[in-house]
Formats: sequence, structure tokens, C-alpha cells
Amino acid sequence: MLVAGIMKTDVATISPLATVREALLQMKEHGVKSLVVEKRHAGDAHGLIAYRDIAKAVIADDGDIDLLNVYDIAQKPALQVSQHLEVRYLARLMIQYSVKRVLVIDNNELQGFVSITDVVGSLMDRALREQGR
Repeated sequence: MLVAGIMKTDVATISPLATVREALLQMKEHGVKSLVVEKRHAGDAHGLIAYRDIAKAVIADDGDIDLLNVYDIAQKPALQVSQHLEVRYLARLMIQYSVKRVLVIDNNELQGFVSITDVVGSLMDRALREQGR
């Protein structure tokens, strides 16, 4: 199975110049725990901001949600893979680098997003299909 078969293509994005408050509001609005940080220019890389980044910057480090911008705390560049990669190799990368979320990029453009939940979910689906044989 390829990454294209399990990735989500409806990805919530945010400007790197947005405040952390705006990121939190967008996360709540979209019902997600992370947002893809948009590129600032063609040669830039996408980033990722998640609950963990916000918790560290705002709660643990006592930051201000209205003074911190997304680019101040986002993971950038985020781990990126091609949609043509096999899921087993994606799983190995996620484990090796201890990441829960990966961006799917082809031709330097965002195609989608994969979480460890998507990877394990594909395994569960396969196991259920094989059991039903």
C-alpha cells in the first residue's frame, strides 16, 4: 500500500505570521490537533504546529498566545514524504524520528498529511479484511 492510499488531502493550514491564539482557534474550528504551516515563498519549506508545540511554548515556557507567532514555535521543516512511498517505509521513518505526523509533498507542493493513527488504521483495515477471507 502506498501513502497516497491513506493520506488525508483535506489539510488545515495556517500562515506562519498568525498568532498562537489564531492557531488554537483554527484547530478548534477544524477539530484537529495540528496545522500545516504554509510556506512564505517558493523556496521555503512547510512546517507543522501541534498541541505539543503550543503546550511547551505557552504553558511550560510561559509564553503569550497573542505575542508568539506560529513561526516562533512550529516544527520546520516538517518531515516530508512522497505519496508514492510504501506505507511500511513511512512507518519506519515515523518510528525512527519519533514523529506522529508527516506531510506528503510532491513537486514541492503539499498533497496531504498522514498521522500515525492513519498508518495503524490502515493496518487494522488490512487485518480485518484478511480475517474476513
